[in-house]
Amino acid sequence: MPSRITYGFQQMLAEANDSVTTLTVAEAKDLLGRADVTFVDLRDPRELDREGRIAGAFHCPRGMLEFWIDPASPYAKPQFQQDKTFVFFCAGGWRSALAAHLAQRMGLAPVAHIEGGFAEWKKAGAPYEPPRHPAAPKF
Repeated sequence: MPSRITYGFQQMLAEANDSVTTLTVAEAKDLLGRADVTFVDLRDPRELDREGRIAGAFHCPRGMLEFWIDPASPYAKPQFQQDKTFVFFCAGGWRSALAAHLAQRMGLAPVAHIEGGFAEWKKAGAPYEPPRHPAAPKF
């Protein structure tokens, strides 16, 4: 008998979006380049190669987030040990909503995420570095 999922991704996203700051691309763009703000790119390296990246964003694969944030972790990164605002983004805004929510629950603050993610960023004409390997395979 298959598992019966009682807590699905839509509920998780709703809770995350209710508890974290969601920025429009225009709002996020105004923060880009500020010394007190770190943009955190959660996408897989293949996505960065295929789609491009926001210049200056810190790349943190989603699977390492908790370990890189926690200073008690042997994998802790200095980028998360600073007094800054952290703006998370992914391809479409789902992973970043969940990641910002988790980071906030861990005690990282302030945090926000970009509504619509990198896809909306590009669609809005916000600045980005072009893809390194635009033919990289999708997964």
